[in-house]
Amino acid sequence: MTKKITARITAVGAYLPEKVLKNTDLEKMVDTSDSWIVQRTGIHERRIADKDEFTSTMGVKAAQQARECISLEPAKIDAIICATMTPDYLSPSTASLIQASLRAVNACALDIQAACTGFLYALSLAKGWVESGMYTNVFVVASEKNSAFIDYEDRNTCVLFGDGAGAVVVQSEGPGLEIRHIALGAEGNLANLIQIPAGGCRNTSSAETVRDKQHFIKVQGREVFKHAVRRMEAAIKDCLEKTALPEHHINWLVPHQANLRIMEAVAKDFNIPSERVFKTIDRFGNTSSSTIPIALFELEKQHPIQKNENLVLVAFGGGLTWGASLLTKI
Repeated sequence: MTKKITARITAVGAYLPEKVLKNTDLEKMVDTSDSWIVQRTGIHERRIADKDEFTSTMGVKAAQQARECISLEPAKIDAIICATMTPDYLSPSTASLIQASLRAVNACALDIQAACTGFLYALSLAKGWVESGMYTNVFVVASEKNSAFIDYEDRNTCVLFGDGAGAVVVQSEGPGLEIRHIALGAEGNLANLIQIPAGGCRNTSSAETVRDKQHFIKVQGREVFKHAVRRMEAAIKDCLEKTALPEHHINWLVPHQANLRIMEAVAKDFNIPSERVFKTIDRFGNTSSSTIPIALFELEKQHPIQKNENLVLVAFGGGLTWGASLLTKI
């Protein structure tokens, strides 16, 4: 009888730029205040990439750290999936640039774009590839240079976002976090709630689009909040139902770090105590697709995950997109 292959995360890496942009710095740039930002988002500071740091270079550093954790030779990497909404270029893919820097000569490479839910979408692809037997060693890299797409005169968005990268290795064997289930969803009819209006073929770059600041991230925050909590809760419930895991067996909730109020609302619905909701939002802000792998890395540093502990990852982002995943330490 053929043994069933179960995909698991065997290594995690992260990279945060050195530059810190505090709320008090933003007070000097735009009409806002530290208390206003903290009260509405939970963010105190965020990291900003240097001018010679890019989505690909940050992704390489996170992936390299993950690779070194398990001493995997670059030539044994089968695939690299990069989740990002801030690519180095429209073409070629950021994943191909990461592949070159890692010298992963035998790896295929592709980008996936699901905004803040991108990591979970990419993780689902990696899980499928590994469990089908197609690949053995898949790297999922989530990296964002959001600061390149932020209007620092728009107080509604500039206070939210930071830069950073996270990476995981998904394999068929070894100790780690078993990826038990992933639930994903989307609602394209609400795509206008989070978008970068110009730069694609529908609204190509021009002097007018630059003048009108159409290349920056636009977020309708209040409308997004209405949908985020409900969709995230539904995705978590799907994971629990598919795996028959009682909600009181959730040891850690690792949510997308977009807004402290959203995280608290989701945790409350599942009776998860605040100390079991892992948060990095106060230090790093919203780094889009990379918030969850960065949080996984920080969680393992601060509270090493024990055998048989259950983690729920959950995210919501532009698209609109959402998703959740249940992991168990094996």
